[in-house]
Amino acid sequence: MSPDTLRADENSVAEDRGYRNSLTKIEPYGIEHIPDVERHGKPRSQFFLWFAAGMNFPIVVLGFSATYFGLPFWAAALAIVLAGVTSSAGMGYLSQMGVRLGVPQQMQGRGPLGFIGNLFPVAYVNVFAGIGWAAVTVILGGQAIALLTDIPFWLSSLILMGIQLGVAVIGYNLIHFLQRILSFVLVIGFIFITIVAAANGRIESDFNPAAKGFDGVGGWIIFFGWFFSFIVAWMPFASDYSRYLPNTPGNRRGAGWATMLGNFITLVWMGILGTLLGTTTTASDSIGALKELMGPWAAVGLGVVALSSFTQNFLNVYGGAISIQTMGVPVKRHTAVIFICIASYLVAQWGQTGFNEGFTAFLNLTAYWIAPYVAVLVCDYLFGGRRTERGLRELFDKSRKFEWGFVAWAAGVILSSPFWMSSIYTGPIAAAFPQIGDLSYYVGAAVAAAVYFATHRRQRLSGHATLDRTPAGQTL
Repeated sequence: MSPDTLRADENSVAEDRGYRNSLTKIEPYGIEHIPDVERHGKPRSQFFLWFAAGMNFPIVVLGFSATYFGLPFWAAALAIVLAGVTSSAGMGYLSQMGVRLGVPQQMQGRGPLGFIGNLFPVAYVNVFAGIGWAAVTVILGGQAIALLTDIPFWLSSLILMGIQLGVAVIGYNLIHFLQRILSFVLVIGFIFITIVAAANGRIESDFNPAAKGFDGVGGWIIFFGWFFSFIVAWMPFASDYSRYLPNTPGNRRGAGWATMLGNFITLVWMGILGTLLGTTTTASDSIGALKELMGPWAAVGLGVVALSSFTQNFLNVYGGAISIQTMGVPVKRHTAVIFICIASYLVAQWGQTGFNEGFTAFLNLTAYWIAPYVAVLVCDYLFGGRRTERGLRELFDKSRKFEWGFVAWAAGVILSSPFWMSSIYTGPIAAAFPQIGDLSYYVGAAVAAAVYFATHRRQRLSGHATLDRTPAGQTL
């Protein structure tokens, strides 16, 4: 069957299932293209969704590490702001892609990589970014509840995961609705925490060479990279939450700006809050530091952290389920949600000790694979003819096993590995020159883009004809 007449069993063009604005109906769509009749919502929904997701304690944990590197406040704040601008702009553009194409982000990877080629990064993203991120947030929220109520961690984390499972099963509309409400609730709580931190914190104006992780400029680059990679880790899911918006130029622009601002504001705010938190207490972990800082108001601070775990994990669990479907596993979206929740809960029980070191190692390894993947997706969207009817239908054609984009992605991962800097693995270049910091993300993305441009006009590996790349052919 030719791509022009393709109607895959995954339904590249899904029928009208009457979902619309329902908050109680279980979302009937998974990885299918969202038909025009089901498109709904406003671009501002993207701001509230990502603003709520970013008002979360993992970013505070990253800011807390500024003292480990011996960074003064101004240097830490500069790194956070620069990382926020660059990474949030990327998220905004990927959100626009969801409005135009109407399919999840990882489904878009089938275009340049092929069906089998896309399995490799998606399987990794599914395991590490879906299950892993959900576990990270459950650990922080569960620890906060355990400190607040003295109930055991296994029970507090089970309560959190149960609520998150219920919301993620119902799906897209309920997630957007709750994120909007939680945005207003959490902003009050974090303003209170910020006021307390600002009143008790110290502004360190000089580098601290005696700090355990002090490495001059290299430490600043690593610190910058952690914040940059935090947003990068979200990039394979950006389109998942914008694909229902009506495909108009205004909605694309609006979704891009709203996504960018939602991510940027909270990354900078939570990151600087963490930097202040690290200077105020003697506790070695961020949750303990928050409890010490808040004093008699500790219950308020821990309650805010527990509540904030929902805003991120609604997205983690939902995105992980989309990953499973993208891999071609024949399950419904809500069934995949249940699997992700069970796996995340088990990982949280295993990974609750030694959390900070494990969190940053996980964050690095996730971004090492995602940065070249995103580079290939964007190149294909801009220059590969993906914005055509045939380009959209190709995403559901499983006969295309491998394409040149897989070679570009693999080259980006492999050739960046000498620059990896992690507690799990440190590459030879990073080990020999630690003063240059972690450059893996940038090397991986640059290599992937270079290989893409060197190969994208060659005969396709699948043998299919190339897509229409002319401006007139971009019909979506």
